[in-house]
Amino acid sequence: MRVLLDECVPRRFRSVLPGVQVSTAREQGWDSLRNGELLAAMRAAGFTTLVTVDRNLTFQQHIAASGIAVIVMYAVTNRLPDLVPLGPRVVEAIAVTAVGAIARVRV
Repeated sequence: MRVLLDECVPRRFRSVLPGVQVSTAREQGWDSLRNGELLAAMRAAGFTTLVTVDRNLTFQQHIAASGIAVIVMYAVTNRLPDLVPLGPRVVEAIAVTAVGAIARVRV
């Protein structure tokens, strides 16, 4: 299972996802891709899950047909201290969210 952190998620968030193979959009050279292009690039590269704080993504893209599971984190900001408490729930969501599904993770 390969997981991608969206460009709006601090790359250091990966440290609170133990046991998960995580890359960032920037590391992949995808930080300038629009959402639809990003999902297509992820699928082509073998990624299965996108972790994001972009709440609009699920309304703008047809996730069920994307071939990617999407985990949307809800926090006060997208700064690392606000996201860290979500780490354990994100790990759980990654493990159980099927391709084409959306999981919403809140504190």
